[in-house]
Amino acid sequence: MKQHIRSLLEDLLPLVDFDSDFLFSQLDSLGVTTILMVLAQEYGIDLGAKDATPRNLKSLDSLVAMVEAKLAAKA
Repeated sequence: MKQHIRSLLEDLLPLVDFDSDFLFSQLDSLGVTTILMVLAQEYGIDLGAKDATPRNLKSLDSLVAMVEAKLAAKA
């Protein structure tokens, strides 16, 4: 899942370093919105403004954890 999310997002946000542990600091509001929309559409989960936290967007691993938690809650 991690590699799939990386490939989805790297195409849309080529200037963002997805290996960074400070991913959130590289994102503007459009970047945050793009990430949430792409992940919501790809995985069929609900992501909104409440999910756009520095903790959820800290790193690629935290994005994966957020998606996994949403999928588990949906099941």
